[in-house]
Amino acid sequence: MQELTHFINGEHVKGGSGRFADVFNPATGEVQARVPLASKQELDAIIAKAAEAQPKWAATNPQRRARVMMEFVRLLNRDMDKLAEALSREHGKTIPDARGDVQRGLEVAEFCIGAPHLLKGEYTDAAGPGIDMYSMRQALGVVAGITPFNFPAMIPMWKFCPAISCGNAFILKPSERDPSVPLMLGELMKEAGLPDGILQVVNGDKEAVDAILDNETVQAIGFVGSTPIAQYIYGRGCSNGKRVQCFGGAKNHMIVMPDADMDQAADALIGAGYGAAGERCMAISVAVPVGDATADALIERLIPRIEKLKVGPYTAGDDVDYGPLVTAAAKERALGLVESGIRQGAKLVVDGRNFNLQGYEDGFFMGAHLFDNVTTDMDIYRQEIFAPVLSQVRAKTYEEALGYAMDHEYGNGTAIFTRDGDTARDFANRINIGMVGINVPIPVPLAYHTFGGWKKSGFGDLNQHGPDSFRFYTRTKTVTSRWPSGMKEGGEFHFKAMD
Repeated sequence: MQELTHFINGEHVKGGSGRFADVFNPATGEVQARVPLASKQELDAIIAKAAEAQPKWAATNPQRRARVMMEFVRLLNRDMDKLAEALSREHGKTIPDARGDVQRGLEVAEFCIGAPHLLKGEYTDAAGPGIDMYSMRQALGVVAGITPFNFPAMIPMWKFCPAISCGNAFILKPSERDPSVPLMLGELMKEAGLPDGILQVVNGDKEAVDAILDNETVQAIGFVGSTPIAQYIYGRGCSNGKRVQCFGGAKNHMIVMPDADMDQAADALIGAGYGAAGERCMAISVAVPVGDATADALIERLIPRIEKLKVGPYTAGDDVDYGPLVTAAAKERALGLVESGIRQGAKLVVDGRNFNLQGYEDGFFMGAHLFDNVTTDMDIYRQEIFAPVLSQVRAKTYEEALGYAMDHEYGNGTAIFTRDGDTARDFANRINIGMVGINVPIPVPLAYHTFGGWKKSGFGDLNQHGPDSFRFYTRTKTVTSRWPSGMKEGGEFHFKAMD
C-alpha cells in the first residue's frame, strides 16, 4: 500500500507522528493509500522553517514572484491530465469535472500574475508644507490554509496563489481524504521556481488544525468546509489575534418563475443539483418554482432527465454524469436524510435508494433523488446534504419564493430563472446572498472577481480570490514624510555664526 508524505522545504518528508489516515478509492471502497497525520510538534517545526524563508521571498521583486506564477500556470497546463486522474482516483469525480477543478484554480494563478499592479500603494504629494504621504501593501509573514475534500486542486490554489504572490509563506493543510493533488501542486510550485519553505504542504487532522490556530507565527488563516468547523476556526483564530476568513455550508435556492424557459431551467437543475454527486458548496439543492403550474411543469421535465443520469466510476468514460460520494460515512449520512424527508412528509418523486452499480457494490455510489412538496421545517430543507438530492419547495408568489431564500440561515449562492428583466433586477438587488445567478445556475465568479457567501456561509470581512485576496494577505502601511530643507540652495564654505 502506498504511504503518502508531507511536502516540506521542497522535499517529500515521511510523517513522524506515527498516526495515519486511510485514503479510499470511493469507487471500490478499498483503501488505496495511507496519509500521515502531523503532530503539533511537527507543525511548529514546519512553521518555523517557513518563517525563516519568508523574509527573503517578501523582499523579492513582485514581478519576479509573478514569474513563478506564470511558470506554474504553464506546468499546470502541461500536467492537466495527470492531475485530473489523481484527483478522480481519490475524490471520485469524473475526469471532465476534475479538469474543471484544476482549471478554476489555474485561473486564480493567472490572475496572480498581475500581482505587481495589485500590490501598488497610493501616493499624495504635498499633503502639507513639504510633507508627502504614501501607503505600502506588505506581506503578513506566514499564513495558512485549511482546505476541503470536494475541490482538492481549486481551493488550495485559491488560497496559496494570492498569498504567495503577496510575499507570504504558506502552510497548506489539505483534506486528508484526497491529499495527493495538493502534494503534486507543491512539487509543481518548486519546479516553477518557488524557493524551498515558501509552500509547505502538511497533512493532518484536528491536532494539526489546532496547532495552526494556536501558533503565534501564523498571521492569517483561510478555511473552507462545514459551518460548525468554520465557526470553530473563526472563533479560535480570531481570539488568538489572527486574521481569519472562513467559508461554510450552503443551501442554494434556484427560483423558477412562470415565464422561464422550463427546458432550460430543468437542464440547469440537473447539472447544478447532481453534478459532482452534489458535493459542491455551490450546488443547487432547492428548486423553488412559483405557482403549481410551474412546479408541475418542472417536475415533469426533471423526472426523465434524472432517470437517464449515468452514474459510475471515472474510468467508465467522459460520458459519466457523476461518480461516488467521497466516503461511506458521507453516503450513510445522506441516505439518513433521505429517510428523514420521507418520514417528515416530503414526496419522493425519484427514489435512488436501491441504486446498485454492478461490479462496484462496495463503492460509495448513491442514486439520484428528487423530492417534491418539501417544507421549510424538514431536515432535508434545513441541512446541507452534500449528495445527489434535489428538493422542490412550491411557492405561490415571487415574494414567497424570495422569502424562502432570504430566510434560510445559509447565504452562499442563489439563482433565478426568468425572462423578465425587472424581476431579475429586483431579485439581484434585494437578495441577502453573496453570489447571484440570473439564468445561471452555479454563479461562481471568475478569478478577477471575489467568491464569498453571506450569513452562516461566510465568516470574515474579505472574500476569496480577486482583489479581496490581495487585501486579505497584506497589511497597509502608511508613511508620512518630510525632509529638512536647505541643501538645495547649494554648499556653504564658512562656519555660520551662532544665532
